[in-house]
Amino acid sequence: MNDDVCKILESACPPCLIRAKLCPDDAVKIINLPEELDTDLIHQFSLNGFRLFRLPAPRKRQVVGILGPNGIGKSTAIKHLSGSLRPNLGDWESPPPDWQEVIEMFPRGELRDYLGLVSEGGVTISVKPQHIDKLPKVFDGEVRELLQRIDDRNELDMYAQQLGITHILGRKMGVLSGGELQRVAICATLLKEADVYFFDEPSSYLDIFERMRMVLILQALAEKGKRVLVVEHDLAILDVLCDLVHIVYGEKAGYGIFTPARSTRTAVNAYLDGFLVEENVRIRDKPIRFLKHYERASEKGNTVLEWGELEKKLGDFSLTTGKGSVHRSEVVGVVGPNATGKSTMIKILAGELDYDSGWISEGASISYKPQHIPADFEGSVQLWLDTEIGPKWRSGEFNVNVVRALGVDQLLPKRVKKLSGGERQAVAITICLGREADLYLFDEPSAHLDANARMVAAKSIRKTMETNEKSAFVIDHDVYFIDIVSDSLLVFEGEGAVHGTAKGPFRLREGMNRFLKGVNITFRRDHDSKRPRINKPESRKDREQRSAGDFYSFDH
Repeated sequence: MNDDVCKILESACPPCLIRAKLCPDDAVKIINLPEELDTDLIHQFSLNGFRLFRLPAPRKRQVVGILGPNGIGKSTAIKHLSGSLRPNLGDWESPPPDWQEVIEMFPRGELRDYLGLVSEGGVTISVKPQHIDKLPKVFDGEVRELLQRIDDRNELDMYAQQLGITHILGRKMGVLSGGELQRVAICATLLKEADVYFFDEPSSYLDIFERMRMVLILQALAEKGKRVLVVEHDLAILDVLCDLVHIVYGEKAGYGIFTPARSTRTAVNAYLDGFLVEENVRIRDKPIRFLKHYERASEKGNTVLEWGELEKKLGDFSLTTGKGSVHRSEVVGVVGPNATGKSTMIKILAGELDYDSGWISEGASISYKPQHIPADFEGSVQLWLDTEIGPKWRSGEFNVNVVRALGVDQLLPKRVKKLSGGERQAVAITICLGREADLYLFDEPSAHLDANARMVAAKSIRKTMETNEKSAFVIDHDVYFIDIVSDSLLVFEGEGAVHGTAKGPFRLREGMNRFLKGVNITFRRDHDSKRPRINKPESRKDREQRSAGDFYSFDH
């Protein structure tokens, strides 16, 4: 190593380690690792580099979920499971040990047997990437041409129909929406002949109907004898999709630890509680609670904005609305299938689009966070915040409840163009909330955020509206997010890319029942955590709720 390169020795005395923390721009992180993990180190990249502890275990005929934040080893684990990266067991300076030595460190069981197959070259893996927006840069031909190249089992027509992409097979990749790209990526992953299928955030950009369709397809894949691994941040979908779940926790760019697999219900409840009983480890300062919703119609404040009989035509698509209004301190969740006009209406309210007919009341100031966040700002996050909202972000309740809660304080020196999708989303939410306005408009604020960040963002939006007596519209497909943030619902109905109609806003119970009846899904409340859970079709609870017309149970 060159003499001018700094090395941090873990055996250094405490005062020296404290001095290391004083390096500018958080260039050095001092992290305490759990003592009991001395024997579970799978891979270490350098002297002070990222460390991965334990691995998830793919299982035949089961869908295994991975739940945890981005940047703590999920991709590295998949490389180990595919055999493309051999574990070095913490010795980064020597050639990796042979597979036999690696395998012997694992106890007898599913994972050890699986790694034995990997060592013999007997495992193939098909991976759906997380960042689907990059696909058109790799291939910008027609969708059919791309899928035909990788159709190992001649099942293109079957999966295209199941995923609802038959009508876009003749389109160029570069003109597809986010939801269409996601379904093409899922289809491409399914068409490859493999032993293990890995899906990284398969629900992003999909509406709840498409998410449930994806659930059935992945479960059918496992029933064929395949091993299926899924990273998913929509907890309702993870809950209904997976047989078992590994929680992964740690420190971004520092270390990641996979827990042994738990039943899905136990894993999700432990993750929300923030405490892993078996490991005696707290992974979050405060638990995430789902509180009982009280009808607030009688408590609504003054009207902030009204609209009526809006009409807008965009090419072959048409949007219509009835009459509606939003009141002070009210958060209106916006739900409905993709391409039925949700973003179009929000853009109209924001003044980004003109409407053809109808009316909107005047006088309300607007703060708008679009669905697609531009990354063309030249400079750091700190400069971006100063430019957009001034000194407000530096102190006070806003700094505590928004900036620190969303982790934006850790991003200040980073250049905006270097931010990940989730980091850019957190900063964009902060900027939107930081502007002085009467009405705040959020288009898919949960996109790219991990499960924990989604819950924190929902609470930050809701708390800001309540504290400052402001109002908001929030478009999102994550039911947990909508459940936490909303007082009422604006429900969109219609046929995607053809026509859409905005109904409401309704009270939350009425709106949820109307929306879920349309997508043919019922939700119940978990007995312990009070979180919404999707009922299995035709289960006793599903039949009971349908007969009572109660598609979204509010009973705690």
